[in-house]
Parts: sequence; C-alpha cells; structure tokens
Amino acid sequence: MPSWKLVSGLCLFFLGSIVAAVGVGYAMVGIPNENDAAKSQNNVYYWSNGDQMVATGTGANRQNITIDQIPKAMQWSVISAENKSFYTDSGVDPMGIARALANMARGGETQGGSTITQQFVKNTYLSQEQTVTRKLREMFISIKVGTELSKQQVLQGYLNTSYYGRGAYGIQSAAQTYYGVDAVKLTPSQCAFLAALLKGPTYYDPIGATNIDPAADAKSNTARSKARWSWILEQMHNDKRITDAEYQTAIKKYPEPQGLKATKGMTGQISYLVDTAKKYVLNHSDISQTEFDQGGYQIYTTFQKDKVNELSAAVKKVQKERIDPKKRDLDKYVQFGAASVVPKDGAIVALYGGDGYENGHFTNNADTSGVPVGSTWKPFVLAAAMQYGTYKTDGVGISPLSKYNGDDHLKVRNQDGTNVLNKDNSIFYQNNESNYPWGYITLRKAMEQSINTPFVQLGMDVGNSKVRDVAKASGILDDSFATLNPSFAIGTSTPSAIRMADAYATFAASGKQADPYSVTAVKHDGQAVSGFTKPVVKPAMPENVANNVTDTLENVIQNGTAKAAKALGRTAAGKTGTTDSNKSAWFVGYTQQLSTSIAMFRENPKDAELLSMNGTAGVASIHGGDIPTAVWTAYMEGALKGKSDLGFPDATKIDKVANEDGAPTPTPTPVVTPSETPTETPSETPSETPSSTPSATETCRFSWQCSDAGGTDGGATSTPTDTATATETSGSDRGNQNGGIFGGSTG
Repeated sequence: MPSWKLVSGLCLFFLGSIVAAVGVGYAMVGIPNENDAAKSQNNVYYWSNGDQMVATGTGANRQNITIDQIPKAMQWSVISAENKSFYTDSGVDPMGIARALANMARGGETQGGSTITQQFVKNTYLSQEQTVTRKLREMFISIKVGTELSKQQVLQGYLNTSYYGRGAYGIQSAAQTYYGVDAVKLTPSQCAFLAALLKGPTYYDPIGATNIDPAADAKSNTARSKARWSWILEQMHNDKRITDAEYQTAIKKYPEPQGLKATKGMTGQISYLVDTAKKYVLNHSDISQTEFDQGGYQIYTTFQKDKVNELSAAVKKVQKERIDPKKRDLDKYVQFGAASVVPKDGAIVALYGGDGYENGHFTNNADTSGVPVGSTWKPFVLAAAMQYGTYKTDGVGISPLSKYNGDDHLKVRNQDGTNVLNKDNSIFYQNNESNYPWGYITLRKAMEQSINTPFVQLGMDVGNSKVRDVAKASGILDDSFATLNPSFAIGTSTPSAIRMADAYATFAASGKQADPYSVTAVKHDGQAVSGFTKPVVKPAMPENVANNVTDTLENVIQNGTAKAAKALGRTAAGKTGTTDSNKSAWFVGYTQQLSTSIAMFRENPKDAELLSMNGTAGVASIHGGDIPTAVWTAYMEGALKGKSDLGFPDATKIDKVANEDGAPTPTPTPVVTPSETPTETPSETPSETPSSTPSATETCRFSWQCSDAGGTDGGATSTPTDTATATETSGSDRGNQNGGIFGGSTG
C-alpha cells in the first residue's frame, strides 16, 4: 500500500496541474471584440465553368451601435427570455459546459452556450472547428469576459453580434431589415419579436424558410413566432421590466414585420440559383446556417450560365406572347417554375424560380412543392405495370399493348372486384375531360391521348404503393406524395420541378438514377469542405422498362397531346399534365442530354392558394401541351443547339399482354398499320386542337408497338381523327361529379 504522504503528494500534484492548466488557458485567451465580428465576409458563388456568378452575404449588413442606442425593452426582452440571472451570475454555466463537453466526447452534436456571456463569446468566435478544444477555449474566454467586461459591455456585444435571420447580424441591421427603422425607435412589442428570432430565425421568422426545412413553412413559423413573442412579453411583465400599461399596449397586436427585400446582386434568376445552392450546402455538410451566413465560403455550382439565360428567355418570350395581366384579370398571378437536369449525372444546369426577388417574388418555384403534376405522373404508373405486373399476372410485368377501357365516367374497382366507394358509400366514378367513347385501347394509346380512366384502373390493379415505389426510386421525395387513393395514379402528388426533371432523367438514362445536385465543391478560406461529391448513379428500374416508357413518351410527342414539341426537330420524349379545375399545367420532356420540366400555375399571393387558369391567356383552359410545351421547346432548342441528336436506345418487346377484364379478344389480321379512318367522330371537340391533321395511326419504330395480335389500339371505330384528339386532363370539376372521397380527379 502506498503511504499517505505519497497519495497526498499525488493529489496535490494533480490539483496543482489542473490549476496551472486553467491559469495557462486563462492567460492565453483574449477577450473577443464585437467589431471583429462585423468583419464577416461575403460568400462567392461560381458558375460551372469557374466564372464568378455573384458575391453575396452579410459582410456589409452589420452596424455596431452602443448600448445607449439599444432600447431598454430590447435589453430586458433577451434577459427575461434567455438569462434572467444575467446581472448576478458569473457569465458561465458550469453544468451546461460539462454537458456540452461530455456530449462532444461521445461524438454528439456541439451545444451552444447557455448564458448571454457564453453566447456572446460563441457569436464572436468565428472558427469552424467543432471540437472539445474549441469548447474549452470558449469557456476560458467566457470566464475572462465575465471578470474583465461590464455587464453592459457584454449585453451590447451580444446584441450587436447575434444573428436575426434574413442576413441581418446585430440589432441595428435587424431593426432595419424587419421594421425599416433604427434600433433606437423599436417599440417593446417589436423588441419582443426580434428577441424571439434569437431562438432560431429559420423557425421563428413568419416569412418561412422551407428552402432550409420543409417544416419551417410560413404558417407554422408565424404560430411559433406569435407564441414566443407573447411569452417574452409576459416574462418581461412578470419580471417587472415593463409596466402594466406598456404590457397591455404591446400585447394588443402582433407586430407584423415587413416583407423580404432583394439585396445587391440577388436579382433575376441569380437569387433562385443562390437559394438552391445554399440549401444544398446546408443539407450536405455540417455547416450551420449561422456559420454559412458569417461568410468566407466559395461555392462552385453546376449551373451553366448560357442555359440559365436560355430558360429565362424562353419563359419571358412565351409570357410576353400569351400572358397579359393588364388586359385580362385571369392572367394575374400566373407563375412558372422550371428545371433542367443532366441524365446519368443529376447536375442541375438551369432553373427558373420566378420573376425575381426585385419584383417581390421570393419563393423559388423550381425547388418548392405544392403544385400537383397531373398526367405527367402516368409514366410512373406504366413503369410500375411493366416492372411489377398486376394482381392478375403474379408479378410478371405487362406490355404497353395491354388494353384498358378508356370510356368516360367509369366505375373504379378494387383488386377483389368490388367497387371503390365514396365516404357516403356511393360508387366512385372516374371521368375523362372528353366523353368520347374510346372503348378498350392499349395503354400506349391511353398515354398518347392522356386518357384518365385506363390509368386510374391500372393503378388499382398494379397497386398504387408500387407506383409510389417506382416514383421514389426515380427520384421523387417522400414528402411530396399524395394519399394512395385512385386519383394518385393521375397526379395528385406535388413534387418540385427539379425532382420531376430528375425523375424523367431516369427514363432518359435507361433506368439509371442520380439525385439532383447543384454544388460540386465548397471551400472556406481556401480549404475544401467535405461532403460535396457527385451523387452515386444507381439502377432505379429495369433498363427495358425505362426504354419502353421512353418509346411510349416519344409517341406522345409524335402523335399525342405534346405535338407542339415536334417543333424541336430532334428525337425527344415527354408527357403533358393538367390538373382538375385547370389549376396547374406541366410538360416534362427529355433527350439523352437533358431532362427539363416546366410548371405553370396561378397562385393567390395572399394565402398561396392555387387558382383556376380557365380563361387565362384568353383561352377556355390551359393544358400542358400548350404554354408549358411551348416554353420547353423554346428552351431545349437553344440549350441543345449544336448538339448531336443521340436518339434513344431501342425498346425490347414486353411479351405479357394483360388486358383489363371485359376487353374483347382481338381478331388476327395481316395489316400491321391500319389506314382506315374512324367511322364516328367524338361528341365533344377538345380545347387542344392540333394545328395539323396527320394520320390517326401511330408512328412506331417496330411493328409490335402499333399492334396487338393484328389489332389496332382499340379498333378503327374507337380511334378518333387527330382533328378531334381528346385532351390530357379531366380539366374541369367533372373529375368527380359525385363529390366523393378523392376530390376532383387530376389528369
């Protein structure tokens, strides 16, 4: 056993070492200067070729002010909310530091300081390290700050260096950003609002920040902001920092902040490119929003300046030709969103997010969800049928030549043969836009003319969960999927334009999928930040399934609802989409080089509710084959100028033909491409009338794609002439006339 002298000596030595270490640490650190924090840098964004796109950030959006210029209400609001013992404590929370160190030692996330003094130190400690060493240094700095600076100096420093969102650092910048006044003129109510932001502007700014987190929508953020604002005022009142009269005045009305404003350089499409790239950086690194906004980063993007300009020009050209809000009220609030992605890679080369921050449009239409995609969803239904088959084929994929009933107003059946019912137990009927009696037609023909009823029943037969799986594997995100009811098959889901372009790129790439990305590299002060590699290209569906979808969508352009895209003059595939009540219209199309999606919609600026486009552009209704296809064609023509027409890989015949129950047995005939014309005309002339009148039969690469045991796509008596082509949507509120559980159908 060691003697007591040895044990005592070791203990004294150990304690002395700790004291010495603390003393050395204390002596080595300096007190942070709030003015140093004001020297934050801009972030610089680069085009894909390395040229500078824009330098933007908060470097110029700071202005330190003295404590006497900061309202007492602002000072007490943060003290009452965050650190009631501020004027009596030492400035350091030992237990909080111990928890943070223990958490980091276990590999957990770094935790912030719990006192205003510690937060001030953290605000001015601009190193990007997330280490125990950094935390210890912050502790020593906090101790020194607590002993050598007055409380007023600490509070001044904290309020001058804190981040309030919208690029505003410091209370003076925040007052100007949110209320357009100097800090000294802030009311107690406004002070409480700004203090609430310090809990996290992403979630407490009423404007929302869904580009960072989908949960940070405007409605949720407003509710959180109001709750914390009222709580802070209550705390100030309870702490006797404001009088009864001041409290009653302040709590009477929530102090709505002013809207967003464009900053220097953030105009045109640049604002949306920066928004998209910033979101990608924050989602693919350990960089926090606060650290990112402190600047000093170089962000290298995938965006190609010429293609961005081509896409913007295409939208503006069609807008000028077709949309006139000064002349027609129904042209007001029309918006576009678009994205262009490279197949087999995922690089986003261009996007169109809206009219620009300078015009008050701060939502990135290319990278937000909420606009139903309509019939552009049908290719996923067909792909699922070819990959998984129906409940009748035991997992064997079925051919696009399988026949389904294309008539209007049909009952939809469950897999057990029973009818799908509405909430009131009445039978659910699915409608088309036209009531033309198509009869039993191939799925290929149904895609060509975008007929709803075959795809709704096909979705039920395959299982809409399988359709969802195929869409997800292709690149669609979980949070944009609609409820799995019959209408799911015809486009009630709301993915972004970026995700739709990426999902169709999977068809272009013969079933290979790569997640969309906008950033190739990030550096900070010249040092590379990890986490920015190209997405892994992975198989999403069998190659032949994707190639058959492509072949079917080629036919949509050659003979169907997207004939306007033939003006591109090169091999392409795509699908139109229009939703119930004409609230949105889409076209998504691709070549082997580019996959591009175009969305068009009207949105009430007050509540973001979608409005009908019936009557917009001076026509009865807008369809995906109209304005969206015109924008797509104009962009792709410029973007692919000088590029080779690569065509598409050949599609191999899928042998399993599984017709819907009730389909007639075809009569063999040696005629491969029938020439007879329809013996009856449709009873309703659709709104999309082709400008030309080619043959009613399809143009096919292989004979098997146009025939099914010698029969046509439903027979000569059920194939309309091109001058009476059915449109792709259920269009009006006819989608579900009986007011059933699924709302109006979408097509």
